[in-house]
Amino acid sequence: MIITYFGKQFFKIQQGEMVLAFNPVNKNSKTGINTRFGADIAFICANHSDYNGMEQVFHGERKPFLINGPGDYEVKEIFIKGVMSNAVIDEKKYINTIYSLVVDGIDIAFLGALSDEEISKEAREEINNPDILFVPIGGSFARAGKELLDAKRAAKLVSSLEPKMIIPMDYDASSLKAFLKELGEEKADTVEKLTLKKKDLDNKEGEVVVLKTT
Repeated sequence: MIITYFGKQFFKIQQGEMVLAFNPVNKNSKTGINTRFGADIAFICANHSDYNGMEQVFHGERKPFLINGPGDYEVKEIFIKGVMSNAVIDEKKYINTIYSLVVDGIDIAFLGALSDEEISKEAREEINNPDILFVPIGGSFARAGKELLDAKRAAKLVSSLEPKMIIPMDYDASSLKAFLKELGEEKADTVEKLTLKKKDLDNKEGEVVVLKTT
């Protein structure tokens, strides 16, 4: 499995020939992120221009299966569970979908544009103790609990879910530093791309890996 990060919450996960895209940035977003590639499955957590750029992951003959809300899905032998939660972006409320899936034996939980650390019992049961947890830590967008999870609330939720590996997203330098401090980490591994196999996670417990934007 190879994980690549393009900024905000836009990730590509590739396993063999299979390509998954998470929260591609819309070309109308103010972020300036304009990455394009072909995906087999595209996950949209919230219907906001920073996260719903479906058009960015069409390429040639590759037209992804779109997953954009709560429910149970099976696509190309991957079982996916989407659970509803809350998002507040630019002081406007949105439905956010938390996704849980298994790829090559690796249990992945993707929290999306989550704004409330008090997630539902269903969500907690579905994503408890994942191999990899993708978590928003707010960056400059977290203001008085009215936006994405800030570093403190994100760290509290992460600790309760007991993931083997934590991948922060939607971060800036300030929020990343605060998040690491909340988790008691002096520093975290920072990589351009993350290449993983199931066995690489066997002895890990709450390890933070920071992916640079490409």
